[in-house]
Amino acid sequence: MTHRPNPLLPGFHPDPSVVRVDGVYYLVTSTFEYLPGMPVYRSADLAEWEHIGNVAERPEQVAVGKAATGGGVFAPTIRYHDGLFHVIVTVVGSGRGCVVFTAEDPAGPWSDGRTIDGVDGIDPDLVWDEDGTAYVTYSGLRLSGEEAGKHYGIEQVRVDLAAGRALEPPRSLWSGTGLRYPEAPHLYQHGDYWYLVIAEGGTERGHAVSIARGASPAGPFTGHPANPLLRASGSAQPVQNTGHADLVETPEGGWALVLLGVRPLGEAQAFSPLGRETFITDVTWSEDGWPVLSPVRLAPRTTTETAVFTFDDEAALDDPGWLAVRTTPRSHCRMADGHLVLLGGHAQLDDLQPVFVGRRQRHLNATVATTVALSAGTGGLAARYDEHHHFGLAVSTAAGTTLVTAWGAVAGLRQEWCQTYSAGPVELVIEIRTPTGPAAVSDRIRLLANGTLLAELDGRHWTAEACASFTSRIIGLHASEGAVRFTDLRYTGWETPSGTA
Repeated sequence: MTHRPNPLLPGFHPDPSVVRVDGVYYLVTSTFEYLPGMPVYRSADLAEWEHIGNVAERPEQVAVGKAATGGGVFAPTIRYHDGLFHVIVTVVGSGRGCVVFTAEDPAGPWSDGRTIDGVDGIDPDLVWDEDGTAYVTYSGLRLSGEEAGKHYGIEQVRVDLAAGRALEPPRSLWSGTGLRYPEAPHLYQHGDYWYLVIAEGGTERGHAVSIARGASPAGPFTGHPANPLLRASGSAQPVQNTGHADLVETPEGGWALVLLGVRPLGEAQAFSPLGRETFITDVTWSEDGWPVLSPVRLAPRTTTETAVFTFDDEAALDDPGWLAVRTTPRSHCRMADGHLVLLGGHAQLDDLQPVFVGRRQRHLNATVATTVALSAGTGGLAARYDEHHHFGLAVSTAAGTTLVTAWGAVAGLRQEWCQTYSAGPVELVIEIRTPTGPAAVSDRIRLLANGTLLAELDGRHWTAEACASFTSRIIGLHASEGAVRFTDLRYTGWETPSGTA
């Protein structure tokens, strides 16, 4: 077994898809309501990854401005053909539907995208046969019309990518063993067969990988007799919800699956603070030509990651890891006198487009800090899972004093803790700590201002299992009123000493 760090991409990185081009790997993941959409990562060894850009840098590319929580950018697939990188994706709740983006350089810029009419579903895959015919294979979940919500299993159409249309009515392929939500299909030609890899069982604890094969990309397909071939449900495996897999050849000449999973904490494996992350596992081939999938092992990186962003010029926002909700980070920000200024417009984190710019929480233990300068507004440091689940600290100044309010919001319930300081800059800190041992249920969250603890929260309320969305924790800067000035954002993250929760 080849030893690589696992997760490959920690934190909010669900639905991974990977392609190898000239010995270099490129990987994309889902982003749902966040912009920029679909981060692009590059690796030379399938182990260490650099975030080189994002597919959707411009709001019009995915039009998620009014997409509901749980909608937006679903499950992209990245492929390479005839000198072009292609990313095919379904954008739910935007009117764009199934869209194909192209680029000569995966770092961007990417095209505005072409909608493919006749593909009514999610999780599209793109492949070409030996004659150059393009096939889109997808999960037949109807998104609109009288059949909205009905699921027709795995479907496929031949497509004209230039014209943006299907060339035939959808046909059913193979939809697994009968578990719910057959989805995330990917097709590969290997040896004498075309292999169809799908997910089934739902993206929660029942998530599984099943595989079939046939003589052509259109089938017919015969399922492996031992399907599902990979499933963590009911086991003590530290990585659960394993599924949504993409097959790739490794630098050593072997094979691997890149897939999503979660890291639930404690003996009960109940809560996963970092949501759905990108993992990898080894694949071998049996004598009769079937892939053999290894269980997903846990091997977090042991180094401490530190990132410090100061706001001396506009280049501070050039880092591709910044995120905003349903709009771009730069739409909220301006630079002034060494500060990042957020202009609040009375939008709260409960709203569809809060004034919020953040970054993924990537470690089970993290300290995130900022200094808020004397400001004519209200804002501070916050962590968002979705509109209904967030926590943080807000600073407001009036009559020569500074009020800091810490809060936690869970499914419409909100509790606050307040502390008054003399006027002046305030350092806000979010400390996230994960205890070890079987008694650990979730992490603990401490909210501090100028070194004073205002509140300590139970992190289980902001996890994949407690929140309805498909996202994860994003931690960053926010403003609800007026102009709020920040001097920096500092992130330090690390895993537990033993590498397990």
